[in-house]
Amino acid sequence: MQFVGINYIAVIVAAIAGFAFGSVYYMVLGKRWTAALGKTEAEIKGAGKTMPVVPMLIALVAQFMMAYLLAGVLGHLGLAHMTVRGGVITGMFLWGGFVVTTMAVNYAFQGSRRALWFIDAGHWLGVLVVQGLVIGAFGV
Repeated sequence: MQFVGINYIAVIVAAIAGFAFGSVYYMVLGKRWTAALGKTEAEIKGAGKTMPVVPMLIALVAQFMMAYLLAGVLGHLGLAHMTVRGGVITGMFLWGGFVVTTMAVNYAFQGSRRALWFIDAGHWLGVLVVQGLVIGAFGV
């Protein structure tokens, strides 16, 4: 197996696409997510703030790291896997093997509501599928 490299433009586009997906996802499920979290919209936004800036910046950085590492995994799998299909399947495998399992442990010990876990897990599945699709479409 030979490392075929990382397309950095694909990583940037994938990170932005993943962030955009999350924005739309939580706009649609925002009220359900807030209820599952057990907080009000005012508590999440903070006193007088319109948007929590620090969590948004952390989310954006996390999207770039996730896209870069997904591209690295695809690059290590080889040129035959650097396709839309390969990107989507790899994103789903990484979600199932690492993201959803880690979330299950964390949420179980935190005593979080099951609805919160399902909403957040769906978000990360969507992000990894979108990022895999973008990275696979760009190729190397």
